[in-house]
Amino acid sequence: MEDILVVNNLRKTFKLSRKQKKLEKTNNDIKVAVDNISFNVHKGEIYGLLGPNGAGKTTTLRMLSTLIKPEDGDAIVDGFSIVKEPDKVRQKIGFLTSELKLEDFFTPNYLFDFFARLHNIDEETIKKRKEELFSKFGINEFKEVKVADLSTGMKQKVSIVIAICHDPSIVIFDEPTNGLDVLTAKVVTDYLVDLRNEGKTIILSTHIFSLVEKLCDRVGIIINGKLVVSDDVKKICNGRQLEDVFFDIYKDTVEGEQ
Repeated sequence: MEDILVVNNLRKTFKLSRKQKKLEKTNNDIKVAVDNISFNVHKGEIYGLLGPNGAGKTTTLRMLSTLIKPEDGDAIVDGFSIVKEPDKVRQKIGFLTSELKLEDFFTPNYLFDFFARLHNIDEETIKKRKEELFSKFGINEFKEVKVADLSTGMKQKVSIVIAICHDPSIVIFDEPTNGLDVLTAKVVTDYLVDLRNEGKTIILSTHIFSLVEKLCDRVGIIINGKLVVSDDVKKICNGRQLEDVFFDIYKDTVEGEQ
């Protein structure tokens, strides 16, 4: 299968403050958040990054989305380098993080137009794209409501349509269902499947085993900044529950580091 993303030895470290060292229970001044990670993603698949909180999933996605620079390594996104050609990478991707904060005093209608224009989309296409996405996510009756007055689920829906307003070929979601009620989470997961059926490539991070089993074609397991497994979900599970397999891998990895 054709690879649309190739990740080569990405590495990222952060300097720890005194408070962070206390929380991390370490005397080290530097934390290795991502430790020489390499993997590939096939065009038109849903690829999951699975791991506990603090494993390095979000840092990896931020590097792939060109929000932060790797200290070493590179990734080629649909033919473009995240290190040398970040502007071109941004044209190819849509990135959604649970930490995205929409301005309270703007409306979904205004925000969609604003971000679409940043991508240099013509007004007719903006109108057509907005009608399609607002209808899909049930935003129409809330399009002139200020963000401050929207529910958590509706804010997440608005964040999603903004992230994909330019119809990107690759969609990167960091914990896409985090904090959502079951109904909104179902809308989001169903749409991820729709995107794949349209030929889009989805990369998502999660710590939810059932989400990976339901959605992902392949998965990479990250533990303590290292990618320890990357393969087809069914092949990794081999008839077992993913949760059981993960904890076996986690135990072997952690014990091997001691």
